[in-house]
Amino acid sequence: MATSKVVCVIMGGGRGTRLYPLTEARCKPAVPLAGKYRLIDIPISNCLNSGYNTICVLTQFNTASLHSHIQRTYKFDAFGKGYVDILAAEQNMESEAWYQGTADAVRHNLQHLNLKDNDYVLILSGDQLFRMDFRPMIHQHIQSHADVTIAAKAMPKAEVSALGVMRVKDDSEITEFVEKPKDPAVIDSLVISGKLRDNLSDKSDAEYCLASMGIYVFSGKFLKEALNNDMKDFGKEVIPGMLGKKKLVAHVFDSYWEDIGTVRAFWETNLALTDPVPPFDFFDEVAPIYTHDRLLPAAKLNGCTIERVVMAEGAIVTHAKLNRCVIGIRAVVDEGSTLENVVHMGADYYETLEEVGAARAAGTPIVGIGPNCIIKDAIIDKNARIGANCKLSPAGVEDGWETDQLCVRDGVLIVKKDAIVPAGTVVGKVD
Repeated sequence: MATSKVVCVIMGGGRGTRLYPLTEARCKPAVPLAGKYRLIDIPISNCLNSGYNTICVLTQFNTASLHSHIQRTYKFDAFGKGYVDILAAEQNMESEAWYQGTADAVRHNLQHLNLKDNDYVLILSGDQLFRMDFRPMIHQHIQSHADVTIAAKAMPKAEVSALGVMRVKDDSEITEFVEKPKDPAVIDSLVISGKLRDNLSDKSDAEYCLASMGIYVFSGKFLKEALNNDMKDFGKEVIPGMLGKKKLVAHVFDSYWEDIGTVRAFWETNLALTDPVPPFDFFDEVAPIYTHDRLLPAAKLNGCTIERVVMAEGAIVTHAKLNRCVIGIRAVVDEGSTLENVVHMGADYYETLEEVGAARAAGTPIVGIGPNCIIKDAIIDKNARIGANCKLSPAGVEDGWETDQLCVRDGVLIVKKDAIVPAGTVVGKVD
């Protein structure tokens, strides 16, 4: 390791169709999280906390928001020699096509990574919530003389049909890889036992399979060899194609990990942060999660009833009732409103008194939630304007229902980014 470096490559996300409309104007890693962060802050922070500060983010779709956040947040001094670089999709003399998958994206950027044969490449996803020190994984990769090391998470067998599942020997070598198994008999055959099962923190009789987290370690030399073909995706093609030919090793990760791939997963993951002891700890001072320093004032509350709420700086909440909510930066909630199971992303700006007066004169709601609203089981995207006396809930509304301002996905009502919801709007059944 003395003459080697670790290059971290973070996949900046595809179209993110399952997170629509949160990804209508931004890519998945740029989606706001936990009131003040972005999803991309998680893998970047994990890399920095592991001591790795050579980081490249590969981007392609709806990149403006992500690029702006990274450029404003991750700045290094001249002595640290680190960087978080953005490698956007580009045309060149060899190809004019967009990235066709994760492996194709890395292949297109090999020339920019400046890899030596003895360097190590850590490939990560940009849309997962977890805290991980990558140093033990790199150490295991070196000590086991692996060609590829794959981070693996023990998942209940009922949940692995949408994941890549592997069969692993007690010495951690991978002998089989099945992408999204649907046959119950196949899933049963992949349930772990013996040393692998005994080492898990869960000592119950629950059955687990080892699923790929989409995190890989390659040596620089072997990565070039592995991508010397036209395979498009690591999980679907490159990794399965190595079985029986190369040494694949699993690094078992036995802590909280959430792949935020759907609207419901995003909503539930955020609301879980309001638990008395949340599954993910944003209060860890040893391994903090970094984000853009906005220099906002503290949140301001007046005459509120609050139960299990995460609130970001700059929020203004007046005489409202909040139950199990995540309230984002600069969020405004006016008097008499009730929010339950709501993720409110807040706003990118405050309106001036002149702008507020002009909006009211024109009959347009101001940015935020107006007075006497009732909103349940919802996500309110940034800069939304919700007028007075609105009642919004997905209850009784068919999944997939949509207007220019609102929609229901995965049983969650979404107020779209920059939406204007007129006063008195009623959607769904509100008790």
